[in-house]
Amino acid sequence: MPVPWFLLSLALGRSPVVLSLERLVGPQDATHCSPGLSCHLWDSDILCLPGDIVPAPGPVLAPTHLQTELVLRCQKETDCDLCLRVAVHLAVHGHWEEPEDEEKFGGAADSGVEEPRNASLQAQVVLSFQAYPTARCVLLEVQVPAALVQFGQSVGSVVYDCFEAALGSEVRIWSYTQPRYEKELNHTQQLPDCRGLEVRNSIPSCWALPWLNVSADGDNVHLVLNVSEEQHFGLSLYWNQVQGPPKPRWHKNLTGPQIITLNHTDLVPCLCIQVWPLEPDSVRTNICPFREDPRAHRNLWQAARLRLLTLQSWLLDAPCWLPAEAALCWRAPGGDPCQPLVPPLSWENVTVDKVLEFPLLKGHPNLCVQVNSSEKLQLQECLWADSLGPLKDDVLLLETRGPQDNRSLCALEPSGCTSLPSKASTRAARLGEYLLQDLQSGQCLQLWDDDLGALWACPTDKYIHKRWALVWLACLLFAAALSLILLLKKDHAKAAARGRAALLLYSADDSGFERLVGALASALCQLPLRVAVDLWSRRELSAQGPVAWFHAQRRQTLQEGGVVVLLFSPGAVALCSEWLQDGVSGPGAHGPHDAFRASLSCVLPDFLQGRAPGSYVGACFDRLLHPDAVPALFRTVPVFTLPSQLPDFLGALQQPRAPRSGRLQERAEQVSRALQPALDSYFHPPGTPAPGRGVGPGAGDGT
Repeated sequence: MPVPWFLLSLALGRSPVVLSLERLVGPQDATHCSPGLSCHLWDSDILCLPGDIVPAPGPVLAPTHLQTELVLRCQKETDCDLCLRVAVHLAVHGHWEEPEDEEKFGGAADSGVEEPRNASLQAQVVLSFQAYPTARCVLLEVQVPAALVQFGQSVGSVVYDCFEAALGSEVRIWSYTQPRYEKELNHTQQLPDCRGLEVRNSIPSCWALPWLNVSADGDNVHLVLNVSEEQHFGLSLYWNQVQGPPKPRWHKNLTGPQIITLNHTDLVPCLCIQVWPLEPDSVRTNICPFREDPRAHRNLWQAARLRLLTLQSWLLDAPCWLPAEAALCWRAPGGDPCQPLVPPLSWENVTVDKVLEFPLLKGHPNLCVQVNSSEKLQLQECLWADSLGPLKDDVLLLETRGPQDNRSLCALEPSGCTSLPSKASTRAARLGEYLLQDLQSGQCLQLWDDDLGALWACPTDKYIHKRWALVWLACLLFAAALSLILLLKKDHAKAAARGRAALLLYSADDSGFERLVGALASALCQLPLRVAVDLWSRRELSAQGPVAWFHAQRRQTLQEGGVVVLLFSPGAVALCSEWLQDGVSGPGAHGPHDAFRASLSCVLPDFLQGRAPGSYVGACFDRLLHPDAVPALFRTVPVFTLPSQLPDFLGALQQPRAPRSGRLQERAEQVSRALQPALDSYFHPPGTPAPGRGVGPGAGDGT
């Protein structure tokens, strides 16, 4: 079983746990008062209209204190309802006016003054009750004899019996006089539910009430309802609101014993639980067990949000009522704390979901709102940043106005407000002359203004630029000189960073040769080379066509100073011979992805017109083709055998002006090791003769 978490007294808040309640017989309300006073209860309720506070015309009776007591109103011994008795303590406030105002006193019926200095006092005292969804106001007439009238002294109390309210509900009570001479008194009373009453056997609605217990298990909270399996009941979770109806969160009709788990992140102080049997006229018991839970208060502030409605209006969104106050602050770039603008502005009390207004003329991204509770910062948001952009490097000037049109200016800084002009070493002091000039010329933005002062936001970007202009000029000259020094090394650095582009062209004699080409291309990619080969671009090749794809790749490679590698094989030599003899390539058994066949129409003009040297390189594999078998036209560029001439081949693939690297032999061995498994697989396939050997003119003899 979970360990009990809250004692019953905590679950019931501050409501008294009554062991024995006085019983009132009969349904009628009544009133009685202290000895010496006379009182009367109006027969019907009145409208709850407090009205405005008016000046007292002389001594008047005023409520000073409210006192409550729980009683039972019973029709018979076992048929009672919970009722709230209220005692209003009264005192004499005000003073006698001068004799010339006596006629005024005599004619003011509401003041209750019959004769100055020797008269009884009368008052109409209003009691206003609110316990959602019930609200009512009653009127008590009280008269105090002249002998008891002592200024500033209590004269006794008047007691009202009584206000019926639901078990477990929260009753809010106000008291004031008509007319209203002072601020009304208020009191909040949390009524117990059936569990907090030993007389629950006298209240029929408590007889079938489910038994609810709140417990904890680690971070989770359990609602344990110990009822019989046949018992049907309703359970509701809601946010209790100080003003207005509760906000429902969850509701379900259940049967039998239940354990309902709540996540600790769902807890807030106003989260309440309502439970009732699913029977006619059953009582709904309410408990709010998380009012004092520290986790619930942390969750409440984490859920709270500030929302900007217009330039001047905003509100605080939160699940529950919060005791908070808010003020504007100024946040400068650089991570310094936001500085409250108090004074000249002041802290304002905040009511959840109630629109509040700032006394601002203009918005600014550096203006933020701080919300404090119990003198601790809980929320801070820069509401104007979303619409006006990021923080600006502006200086906030505070103008203070005195008598005879005297005024002083200071600039708000992390260290305080620096008077202007000033000889201090702060940033605002150094810019003070410029800031004052901008203020006089109207270049500063006025944010707030009243009779006592004003706030101005002055930009500083142009002064910072001017101050650092020479520094920037020196930096630019140094950068230009450095650029000239590095200009000659630019191509080398670019090649080292990106690698030279290499387009690899071959004839797809068979699948084994394609695997050998793929191994060579992969090995070259480990070097500072960017290799393009049709094996890796089959989708683009199919979409564009071999001729278009090769033409685009060749143009890009040559424009970037790259190299086109012609990888000769017996099939490639045969295709070249056909082109040189007939000028066109005859149909053959080559597939649709053979870029070599398509490339000959672009490659041959480069060789015939002498543009190939420096941009083309030839290569063939040892034991597959001898270099002399390559047509003479293509031997106008270097033709290397692989892997025997790998160092020279890799040297030809480097940038034309790149120095010969001392690591060239090491890289050649690296490529050779990567290429060797593919060569062995091609020339010595297990169990079958090597494909492609002895095909075409000049084929090697396999030795």
